[in-house]
Amino acid sequence: MRGVNAALGAAGLAAFLALGEAVPRLGLVKEAYFPPTSRIADALGQEVTEHAFWTALGDTLTGWALGLAIAIGAGVVVGLLVSVVPYLREVTASTIEFLRPIPSVALIPLAVLLYGTELRSVLLLVVYASFWQVLVQVLYGVQDVDPVAEETARSYGLGPWARVRHVLWPTALPYVMTGVRLAAAVALILAVTAELVIGAPGLGARIAVAESSQAVPDMYALVVVTGLLGLLINVGARTVERRALAWHQSVRGEVMV
Repeated sequence: MRGVNAALGAAGLAAFLALGEAVPRLGLVKEAYFPPTSRIADALGQEVTEHAFWTALGDTLTGWALGLAIAIGAGVVVGLLVSVVPYLREVTASTIEFLRPIPSVALIPLAVLLYGTELRSVLLLVVYASFWQVLVQVLYGVQDVDPVAEETARSYGLGPWARVRHVLWPTALPYVMTGVRLAAAVALILAVTAELVIGAPGLGARIAVAESSQAVPDMYALVVVTGLLGLLINVGARTVERRALAWHQSVRGEVMV
């Protein structure tokens, strides 16, 4: 079954690449705006031979990884505290609901004013966007704790941290991993967006330079790289999720299927 799915996926990708080659060649769109797949591939091959490309890739991954790590740590800690401390959930509910819908891109002027085009500007946007993905999932996970299991833990004399470790955390972990997977994708989007708009070092800034200099094949090649990064991050996050939740029924059922 996996072999069939892989073959179908490869066939779909080949058809998409062939379509990308044929559409500009047939004159359906201008090559100046959408170059054929072969020209984009040539530009990509040229990009990977340049040191500046790898430096930009490293800058993007640095902003993504640091921002994601901070967001995950803060989201888990704050989510557990808000859920465990009595009345704290009610006190913070309106604040969370007010801050969470604010688009991260709306903070770009603030980031520029505070940090200019430094890495900290990227981190501000990445952390803000990713933090809510993790926090909300932690809150949902804690709400899903079985009251009977909670009362049983209390009756056996388990302290607050023991209840968190043995009752709350195993229930919330599937939600946490979902939040991490969502946050990983959001972090990449915001990292590239910050670089593109603010001009912070990275792939986004390199895309902006290619666009302004009319190097259209290079621009598309860099966009393809960001897409491949997103794919690799998603696959990696799912792999980590499966390993962390190997004991969970949903993952065991997925593996069996």
